[in-house]
Amino acid sequence: MEEKARIEVVGGILWRGGSFLAAQRPEGHPQAGFWEFPGGKVEPGESLEAALARELAEELSLSVRNPRLWRTVEHDYDFRSVRLHFFHITEFSGEPVANDGQAFRWVTPEEALTLPFLEADRPLLFDLSRP
Repeated sequence: MEEKARIEVVGGILWRGGSFLAAQRPEGHPQAGFWEFPGGKVEPGESLEAALARELAEELSLSVRNPRLWRTVEHDYDFRSVRLHFFHITEFSGEPVANDGQAFRWVTPEEALTLPFLEADRPLLFDLSRP
């Protein structure tokens, strides 16, 4: 059995008050309709922080400052393996713009538990919802 290459991915948990920004994967993308933390793939030679800043600028037109690495998790989907690096972000400028056609909304951790989040992201919602 051939082992899948592990893809490095960054995700931003952008906080505004007690809510964070959730993005819904658009039609035509793998796992369309599922919700996730905004972010994307790390390019070869790119630092995690640089990848996070680039992805959030490209996808949402946001400029982030001082992201804090919170957790790294590995997950195996049927079609690929990922190592996800999640960052808490409380300092950013701009208002989110759906540059990739994705829906997004601000949700509390409790509200997020009612949304169909990606498998790899879902366990983090439980930790975010704890006081």
